[in-house]
Amino acid sequence: MNLIPYGRQDIDDADIAAVAEVLRSDFLTQGPAVPRFEQAIASYCGVGHAVAANSATSSLHVACLALGVGKGSIVWTTPITFVASANCALYCGASVDFVDIDPVTYNMSVDRLEEKLLAAKKSGSLPSVVIPVHLCGQPCDMAGIHALSLEYGFRVIEDASHAIGGTYRNEPVGNCRYSDITVFSFHPVKIITTGEGGMATTNDPELAKRMRMLGSHGITRDAREMTREPDGPWYYEQVELGFNYRMTDIQAALGVSQMRRLDEFVSRRHAIAGRYDESLRNVNVTAPWQHPDGYSGLHLYVVRLHSNMQGSIHRKIFDEMRATGIGVNLHYIPVHMQPYYQKIGFNAGDFPAAEQYYETAISLPMFPALTEAQQDTVVSTLRKLVNQQEVKIPS
Repeated sequence: MNLIPYGRQDIDDADIAAVAEVLRSDFLTQGPAVPRFEQAIASYCGVGHAVAANSATSSLHVACLALGVGKGSIVWTTPITFVASANCALYCGASVDFVDIDPVTYNMSVDRLEEKLLAAKKSGSLPSVVIPVHLCGQPCDMAGIHALSLEYGFRVIEDASHAIGGTYRNEPVGNCRYSDITVFSFHPVKIITTGEGGMATTNDPELAKRMRMLGSHGITRDAREMTREPDGPWYYEQVELGFNYRMTDIQAALGVSQMRRLDEFVSRRHAIAGRYDESLRNVNVTAPWQHPDGYSGLHLYVVRLHSNMQGSIHRKIFDEMRATGIGVNLHYIPVHMQPYYQKIGFNAGDFPAAEQYYETAISLPMFPALTEAQQDTVVSTLRKLVNQQEVKIPS
């Protein structure tokens, strides 16, 4: 059986040649490819600075630290995301809370955010940082979130792990017009890949400098930041407790090469999504809705089963699609439902829109090399399984 994965990387000969060139060079780790990749991202996004890391999780961590997140800080994010969007604050000693999702876009609801901020102001528990997540690649309502940040005094980190190549109000995601920092992921199933890797963008040179230092052991070679005169040209000082979060030249070379095809990848994803939209019109599922303010990176294509097909029926459709070789997935289990987060006080029922989403969502295969024949297989199988369940459900 040939499995149709839900996502996969697209590597061509130029990508392989770029990596091979680094392997034959003098630099495998901290050479010229990393700053070249950083500049490629900064130029593409129209942002002042880009700081590479070995993962988006690492980028989120140093972004929080750079913004002063620590013990006593409160960070809010969405429950429908990968756990790293919340864990990054816990790494800093902060506490985490969540804002329920918009039931149409599946992103953080600005209405719920405003309600929660009003309550938090009264109780003296306002967040210091809010991390909206551009789920599936669709940009959040960043103008609305930014307006609230000015009113309530919190900083904003965009988790754009799904969204490179997308736009918001006709400007690139990652330009940080409405945020302090934006973070991208280059995991193999993301829109472009470096194998593993992340990038944080910002227009604030001080934040960029701090993230760069924190991601490299807290070490500086800048004499202006040292406590005394350098002993010589070899001299460096550790001025903070940092981490080894550096991206290698091998990874960065692949990233630079992949950037050549970023727009092509996103365009192809939109063609696939358009074909899904058309093919699913006669299938009793809810296709993704795209807000007119944004052009999605379309990392994922998530359909929703109707509420009468949740629970065991949802599981049955999921299992049977996988049994036929279709690698569907589910993005994501609500973070507050994870055992670790339940141990620290979260409970079922805390974020009902997120929980309802989880009960009915299925991520269909979405990657540039997906063929029309494979897509037809996905749609026909889903249609058959949904129709079978509808016959069994009493009206």
